[in-house]
Amino acid sequence: MRAIFKPRVMVWYNFGINVLVGGARLAAHWNPKIQKWVEGRRDLLSRVRQAIPEGERVVWFHAASLGEFEQGRPVIEALRAARPDLKILLTFFSPSGYEIRKNYSGADYVFYMPFDKPEMAKAFIDIVKPEMAVFIKYEFWLNHIEALRQAGCRTFLISAIFRPNSIFFRPWGGAFRRALTAYRTIFVQNKASEELLRGIGVENVVVAGDTRFDRVAALSEAMTDIATIEQFKGDHQMMVAGSTWGPDEEALLESINRNPEIKFVIAPHEMDENRIASLMSRIKGGAVRYTQSDGVDFDKCQVMIIDTIGILSAIYRYADVAYIGGGFGVGIHNTLEAATYGIPLAFGPNYKKFREAKELIACGAARSVSSATELSAWFDGIMSDTESRRKAGEAAHRYIVENKGATQTILAELLK
Repeated sequence: MRAIFKPRVMVWYNFGINVLVGGARLAAHWNPKIQKWVEGRRDLLSRVRQAIPEGERVVWFHAASLGEFEQGRPVIEALRAARPDLKILLTFFSPSGYEIRKNYSGADYVFYMPFDKPEMAKAFIDIVKPEMAVFIKYEFWLNHIEALRQAGCRTFLISAIFRPNSIFFRPWGGAFRRALTAYRTIFVQNKASEELLRGIGVENVVVAGDTRFDRVAALSEAMTDIATIEQFKGDHQMMVAGSTWGPDEEALLESINRNPEIKFVIAPHEMDENRIASLMSRIKGGAVRYTQSDGVDFDKCQVMIIDTIGILSAIYRYADVAYIGGGFGVGIHNTLEAATYGIPLAFGPNYKKFREAKELIACGAARSVSSATELSAWFDGIMSDTESRRKAGEAAHRYIVENKGATQTILAELLK
């Protein structure tokens, strides 16, 4: 079978991959995250060969990192339920995905993805022999795509978003445009992405929507109990601030210290010990860390700091309102995990790249604030006005319900 990529282009592409790998191996000597990225791939092909028995019927899912995994997770779990005879292989590009989900029970095998060198990609596909390969959102590794095509493997791209400034729509993006033809179906999140692809002659595209709506809807239906949070809240009103950074916490302090009768839960995006200690010292009503809360008198603590991972999405169910962090920096984090519980949201000003944030504002479920003063004014108003809080919460929940269904659209195609 003739390769779809021009040999001259692949020479330069493979040169770039070798530079990336070489640079990473050098940087690994002083960067712990990159060290994990490199060490996680040591003897990778041998470990994959030992783990996967000959003759297994394997479906390969690949995610760049944790966010992309969460986007693909509903499809993984739906496929597993529909076809328990198939084995799920999950790979990650980044340590931030692999290290957190390496013990994910929804997959039979979890590994890093091999470096995208032609010989490694071919060897990996020869070992795994996947019946299907599913790439999530943004992953376009040309050597692996070509190896899958040569092996005759049905390959899909799910939860994809394309923007006009992407490489596919640039004069020099020919190789990546050709890569799009290797997918049996490209499932995109919105109509704008479909129109961009059809504009360059890509017809194997389906608008499925965003699988995250299915994921968060399932989370809210599961109603996970967290006794510590329930006891901490008691009979008080409570705000949950998720995935916060320093500027978010600075903005929140005014609302916290002006409302001692209201409880707050803050889940920092990163466990910066100095920042957590500084924040706790400035809270007048007292603060406690989640992992150190056994035996604490919660009547004497206004704020709980979540210093563990994996429970934020369930904590939102106890909130009367939520604040989503990141909007005073590079961009806000996941708004849908909170919205699914039918509560009003607020976040910082940097939200323009996030479709769901704009739509939540448009339907009256969310508010963007640009300062501590604006946040405090919104907070005081929404907490004192039961009817406004109810309407905003209903709008948030309705938004989630109306956007469900992407998982079943994708699953139906995978099962053909």
